[in-house]
Amino acid sequence: MASPQRLDTDPPHMWRNDSIEERGFAAALICLEGHYQQSPTMGPQSMGKIMGIISKTLEKTHTYKDVREVLSKNLRIWIWLRRTISAAICDLNEKSLGVRSEPFVATRFIDITTPEVTALIIKNYAPLKEALQMLNKLMHIARNLLVTTNPEIPQNLSATINFDHEVIEAICLCVNVLSKGIDGEMPEDDASRVKLNEITELYKKVLVTSLQQAHNWIAKNDRNKMTFWYRVFIESPDVDLNPEHDDRYDIVGSASSPRCLYLQEEVRNWIKRHTVMCRPAAAICQEYFEAKDPEKPDLWFPHQNNLAFIYSNPDTTDDTPSTWNPDAKEKFSQDWQYGRVSHELDTWWAQARLPNMTNMDSPQFPTAFLNERIRQCEETLMSRYAPPESPDETGDGVEHHADDATVQEWPTQPPQDAPHYAPEYDEYEEEADDDDSYGEGPMTGLLTEVPNILDPKQIEALHMIIKSCILDSAGSGPTRHGESLQQARCRIMLATECGRNLLREMLVFIAVWEKDEQSLIFQISSQIVQALHESCLIHHAWEAVRSPKDIMSPAQTVLLRLITYLARTAFLPSKNYNPDPDPEGDPESRLANPDFRLSRMLHYFYTIFRNRIAPECIALMRIQGEVRGETIDPADFPVDNWDLERAKDGLVQFLDFLYTIADIYPLRQHLIDYDAVYDLLKLLEGLDLAVERAPLPVNRRNDVAAAASASMPAPQQSSSSNPPPPPPPPPPPLSEPPHEFPWAGIKGQVLSILAALLQPPPGQSSPGNPAVQMQIVKHNGIVALLNCCLYDDNNRFCRERTQLCLKWLMDGSPDAAAFLQNLINTNQNRPVAGGQAQPVRIDGVPGEVKIQVRGASAPAANAATPESNNPGKVETFNFEANLAASRSQAAALARRLEENKSRSEELVNDLLALTISGDSSGRQGADLVDADETEDEDFM
Repeated sequence: MASPQRLDTDPPHMWRNDSIEERGFAAALICLEGHYQQSPTMGPQSMGKIMGIISKTLEKTHTYKDVREVLSKNLRIWIWLRRTISAAICDLNEKSLGVRSEPFVATRFIDITTPEVTALIIKNYAPLKEALQMLNKLMHIARNLLVTTNPEIPQNLSATINFDHEVIEAICLCVNVLSKGIDGEMPEDDASRVKLNEITELYKKVLVTSLQQAHNWIAKNDRNKMTFWYRVFIESPDVDLNPEHDDRYDIVGSASSPRCLYLQEEVRNWIKRHTVMCRPAAAICQEYFEAKDPEKPDLWFPHQNNLAFIYSNPDTTDDTPSTWNPDAKEKFSQDWQYGRVSHELDTWWAQARLPNMTNMDSPQFPTAFLNERIRQCEETLMSRYAPPESPDETGDGVEHHADDATVQEWPTQPPQDAPHYAPEYDEYEEEADDDDSYGEGPMTGLLTEVPNILDPKQIEALHMIIKSCILDSAGSGPTRHGESLQQARCRIMLATECGRNLLREMLVFIAVWEKDEQSLIFQISSQIVQALHESCLIHHAWEAVRSPKDIMSPAQTVLLRLITYLARTAFLPSKNYNPDPDPEGDPESRLANPDFRLSRMLHYFYTIFRNRIAPECIALMRIQGEVRGETIDPADFPVDNWDLERAKDGLVQFLDFLYTIADIYPLRQHLIDYDAVYDLLKLLEGLDLAVERAPLPVNRRNDVAAAASASMPAPQQSSSSNPPPPPPPPPPPLSEPPHEFPWAGIKGQVLSILAALLQPPPGQSSPGNPAVQMQIVKHNGIVALLNCCLYDDNNRFCRERTQLCLKWLMDGSPDAAAFLQNLINTNQNRPVAGGQAQPVRIDGVPGEVKIQVRGASAPAANAATPESNNPGKVETFNFEANLAASRSQAAALARRLEENKSRSEELVNDLLALTISGDSSGRQGADLVDADETEDEDFM
């Protein structure tokens, strides 16, 4: 092929002063280029010698700083390195995908089936292995040459010859091959599988090395960062490079997305204006350019009019303000006067930043709104499997009814043209193509598939690239126009479809799910989320990674986990926390206040919790309760276990976030102002309806019995043999029915949040928070708390948490104390014969234990003295004897209690059980049963 690669670009006199490392490496590169262009190919002996030179050069660049310094400042080395890598990529494309790429032409994603890729790879195994090993070594050398005393010089030289084009081509090649799923289409014979696995691992190594080279190339270089951002998010191999005039990226939320063509042109113009070399790099390029024959064309070296070859520095002292002239005729001049990265990007961000900027002081959704939302969600869930309505019934559908109800139940709703904090439920309706939201459908973006290809250790380079490009602390500060280029790139990432797809895949990457908070991948991911928060785009990221058919998508769950971690570490409020010191100030100055951003983020997420998470979960719980009450057939339950697990994961993470906020005193007041108690109590009520309390497991009961018998005197030997042990219980089913989903652990989280809200301010031991106490009494929350006293193996440790809630609830609250006293008095007004024992439940003990309750006229001091013989006191009982007796009478007692005891008696007995648990005599039984599950470090 008559190509420019075969032109002689280096006259002999240009090599006279080169070191032996430069000459040997350049000679090897020239031979390799001819080999991969098949003009002609080298034999095994020649290839072995060339491989030895390349390996030796790699070793020296890895070990010796002076070798790196010399090679990195040789422009001819960069040119031949690019030419060789370009030839190798063209050869690999042909042998792996059957299509030979061309130099200087950006490769598109290739539509080829997996069997064809697999067959080509096995057929060309030997040359592929050799070429991939060589490409990996060459990319390693290119990465090492950027690690010098002054990295700006090799960064500028490599940018001058557009070496980044080959790095992008190498990444595209690896994604093209690895994203075809060759791991899942394994051949039948072992030899072919081994070959396929080996080639796959080599491609992954090339991908990792290419990402590492890109990271070194963009380090502390804003021009290179923006160029890389432009190539992977705006000019990605699978996006439309010729959009129409008004084409926009996919709309997320309520804000219009930026116009593709305008954003593309304005970012490209910014790169032109800022393509400036440092003086040493400019001198090297000028020397090379002057030594060249001007009559010989050289397509590998850019000429004076090329983007990447500008010697003159702009006037950095120019204080001309940024002005936008909409009537300008020439686009480049218009962008030059504006000075910032993109006017189109700034226009989008003004709409997409923190929601409801026009009415920041709007109140939170009222509590009455929650009941209506629960009803809407319940109707929507049940209508999933309902038969379609006839055309003449269209006007009476659920959506019309829900909209009417929303207006009636929310009188403080802002005008319709004002943006809301959270979208209405109809926006989350299932769509025919909602699988695309999980990444199962086609997703654009050069880097989007990388998280699905690499393992946690290999992918660190990608996360470090994203972090270094968008985190403010890793940037160079504001420009002369006051613009943060780090935040500008963060906005580009979320404004483009490629960037949002990559963010989603990075969030659902398995390492973020499984790694602990101290791992590197988790730390870098949290810093990426921190950059989103500093750009006021957390809410936009939340909407961008949502999934229509999930209450919370997996990506949203991971995002909230990272936000929760940052709330404990990086988002802490200032010492003199003031969420909005200047309510009348302009939005820009308010957004610059970290406390204001933190308060708005909390407001947004609690709106999501009240508007979507809590009502949809409670609606599922109520439907479960209707199945338990046999008003709905179990077959009509609208979701399966998979959906319920996802809903529970999201709810658990949201409650963890709320507990973290409630544990930070300055932020706790926000939850109190939002009346979060109401939502939490509704969750407790929904759990009581949905799930039957799980009894103490049989094996744990046997352990309790063994512990009790060990503390008793040894019984005398009996002549009769012991009865055989009961048969083991049947194994549990492989999967429980969806309508019996237990929502395990949710009660404990809710009670922990309530306890945190009730506790006094730091430094005080009493009383409890009066506002929260009044909210609990107002919403009849004491009944819900008392219902949590009974043992439930799905929600262990609830008793301890409930004790803490009741302690702070009754401390300084006469209304709560009066409510509890009325419950006790109501129960004690029923005539009880003197000396008659009353059954009381003790957690974990089957049946009930009979104790004698003191009369209403008995002094309280006597009740607290176990040694007293006063008949009005709580009588000390023998736990071991009653344990054995209660086992023999458990069935009879259970039947009698179901027939004779009212709901109010159950509540009072729960309260008495808590009262007795504080007494030393009554506590011994509970301690024996639950000593192995007490959380000392949290509560006791």
